[in-house]
Amino acid sequence: MPPAPRRTHHAAPPRDDVLAAAMATIAERGLDGLTMAGLGRDVGMSSGHLLYYFRTKDELLLRTLEWSENRLGAERRALLAEPRSGSGAGSARERLDAYIGLYLPAGHRDPHWTLWLEVWGRSQNADDDARARQAAIEGAWHRDLVALLAEGVSRGEFRPVDADRYAARLRALLDGFSIHVTVGIPGTGREQVVAQAAEFLDETLTPGS
Repeated sequence: MPPAPRRTHHAAPPRDDVLAAAMATIAERGLDGLTMAGLGRDVGMSSGHLLYYFRTKDELLLRTLEWSENRLGAERRALLAEPRSGSGAGSARERLDAYIGLYLPAGHRDPHWTLWLEVWGRSQNADDDARARQAAIEGAWHRDLVALLAEGVSRGEFRPVDADRYAARLRALLDGFSIHVTVGIPGTGREQVVAQAAEFLDETLTPGS
């Protein structure tokens, strides 16, 4: 009698691969297209296996957002790095424009901002740990902006403003614009919003304005 065939065990894909697949699904099919069963098929795992790792869809969404934010964070730090001799990194204003360009959605249904809005919409029922993780994402963007504003003020590139208060107000403005771009409100495409943000900076940060 021939021996019974040996069962093959397939290792689960790296968690980053699962999160990348989730973001790709959001980009292609929107949040409604992201299901545990569908994601499992994409990465070769059962929905039960995914639930073992992520427990709930809320946790999957938050982990995917954190994964996306980590990638944006690395890009943001590179953009905002203090200019060194010959580096060509640009003035504080040029780097502030780059920060805003990275902050704003690429356009209607931007997957990162679509996910961001969904996670925040679910946060009303989130536990303390989830709220703290969301606050950490916000805090990273805020601290980098405060540091850049303070640098611009110290060098005389910007008017003397309270960097922390100004950063809070600027981010609130950008958040409002970003929601309009993401949901596709007419007249608030990315180009229009970038222009309005630049005009706001000219009016409020330019010395002597």
